[in-house]
Amino acid sequence: MPANGKTGLPLEGIRVLDISRVLTGPFCTMILGDLGAEVIKVEMPGVGDETRAWGPPFVGGESAYYLSINRNKKSITVNMKDPRGREIIYRLARQADVMVENFLPGTARRLGVDYETIREINPRIIYCSLSGYGQDGPCAQQPAYDLLMQGEGGLMSITGLRDGEPVRIGVALVDIGAGMYAVIGILAALLARRETGRGQYIDVSLLDTEVSWLSYAASNYFASGKNPVPMGSAHPSIVPYRAFRAKDRYFILAVGNDAIWQRFCKAMGLEHLADDPRFVTNEMRVKHREELESLLAEIFATEEAAHWINLLQEHRVPCGPINAISEVVSHPQVLHRGMVVEMDHPQAGKVKVVGNPIHFGEFSVQYRLPPPLLGQHTREVLRELGYNEEEIEELKAGGVI
Repeated sequence: MPANGKTGLPLEGIRVLDISRVLTGPFCTMILGDLGAEVIKVEMPGVGDETRAWGPPFVGGESAYYLSINRNKKSITVNMKDPRGREIIYRLARQADVMVENFLPGTARRLGVDYETIREINPRIIYCSLSGYGQDGPCAQQPAYDLLMQGEGGLMSITGLRDGEPVRIGVALVDIGAGMYAVIGILAALLARRETGRGQYIDVSLLDTEVSWLSYAASNYFASGKNPVPMGSAHPSIVPYRAFRAKDRYFILAVGNDAIWQRFCKAMGLEHLADDPRFVTNEMRVKHREELESLLAEIFATEEAAHWINLLQEHRVPCGPINAISEVVSHPQVLHRGMVVEMDHPQAGKVKVVGNPIHFGEFSVQYRLPPPLLGQHTREVLRELGYNEEEIEELKAGGVI
């Protein structure tokens, strides 16, 4: 960070009041923090964000899950059920540009921290609500988790093996995606506020997020009237495009167009297949999927994966290994791109987290603050709000902070 304390980042000077917890909201506010915003994370006294207890593993007593999504934030503890706690939230809201919550719809209103209340305090505030099903509709009051959404939103119906049991995607992708959409909405609202001077309300749901991702799977259904089915690693509209088993392990082959198909055949010494009427175009390869994939599976089983990867990459055929996480975080390209970040944590020591994937031409994302301890910045923030030490002690004694 420059000596003058300025970050040089696009959201410098933007204040975010984050009363969310778990994954969707905290992922959203972490991105905002990475881009330079000052993020105040509000947690329940003595308990904090649920993810603080989600483990093992723990690092120096801190949950690895919590550490993964809470950098570049300050933590304060406030009991919002107490009127004195709500007054702290109101003071913070007066100074905030953005407020983020992900309670079950209606909870923020019961706590007195809903958009209608907050905008009376600060008409310029951009208030984002994240929820499972959205703020209205027949399912709005139902609680939701990423796993439920992967099932109800259709992803699990097209994930896994054709005759296998339902399979969850390995990370909470819907939660994370909704957080990303929230960031997009917040940035757009900040731009709009420059013109209008007014804040606004943003409603982002996990179900809407997932449905938007169905993209060509939904379009294929609209076009054919047939439900897509799980196909393992294969693709419904591209062949060969899947994981194949080599002699020692699986690897990925992605023949994404007919030009690559020609290069693939040359690399493999299968020139006789390049112009075979059954395989000459992607449309024909899809129609004759089983014949082609069976033929290739027999060939690939004769050599180790590294042999095929090296051979095909020499001919500019997209392919690669299926890496374990340990291989990903030590991958030379991943390291070169700065996607593994080490931060100094006040309790856990040096901790590693994955980085932000946005690379700007004029400035760099900065990792200014490690994930905070529970309530680490409570006194600092309250002093900035005008509370004196005696008042702070009274709030602490009363269980408000």
